Amino acid sequence: MDGLRFAFGTLTVLPARITRWDRDAARAGMLRAPLAGLVVGLFAAAVGGVFLLLGAGPLLAAVLTVAVPALLTRGLHLDGLADTADGLGSAKPAEDALRIMKQSDIGPFGVIALVLVLLAQVAALYELYGEGWAHGAVAAALAATVARLALTSASREGVPAARPEGLGAIVASTVPVRAAALTALAVLALAAASGALFSPWDALRQVLAALAALGVAELLLRRCVRRFGGVTGDVFGAVEETAATVAVVALTLG
Repeated sequence: MDGLRFAFGTLTVLPARITRWDRDAARAGMLRAPLAGLVVGLFAAAVGGVFLLLGAGPLLAAVLTVAVPALLTRGLHLDGLADTADGLGSAKPAEDALRIMKQSDIGPFGVIALVLVLLAQVAALYELYGEGWAHGAVAAALAATVARLALTSASREGVPAARPEGLGAIVASTVPVRAAALTALAVLALAAASGALFSPWDALRQVLAALAALGVAELLLRRCVRRFGGVTGDVFGAVEETAATVAVVALTLG
């Protein structure tokens, strides 16, 4: 229960009172992060589906589906994406880049990253909703789940924290590699099962989309570790939004 409270309390606005704020609770929470993502994704899919039933078009449904995760996380991950983009784009030493990321304003790199990511998510979901409500709903749930799985992977042992304080320091290097791999296999199995509801090809497509999302998120993670010396809460947000975007875009291919 401490792990569930940590996962939902740090990754969503859903009522979950965090009872422990230590590395053991963080380990359990990050292993349960995909579950928090699944709940967020189901909320997003439900909102999109309701508006489609009320007569809205797939574009409006896509916009609202993208808006729900932002609301359920207070925009935390989008803020992390923007701050990380500013830090990476600053071309300054790690210490200065980290200071830029802590500032409350958003620079040009952050604005560009936010616009492109949100446009890509809306465009992809618009196309998927055009194939049918179920395709868009499953994509929304899968993207949110895989995005939080990327956080589990980013919390694995061997990935250091860039600062001695903050969320990044609490969760960095807490998850055993084997446990992260088993969690990934469980999510991939879920992706295959949900895709199989449509066809064998959709099962394969969803697994490939999940793998692509995790792969690109891993590349971003490694870049941030090299650039900043480790991970921060902002890096986690950037990894999450990147994985979610790649997942829904990949589902439109083929």
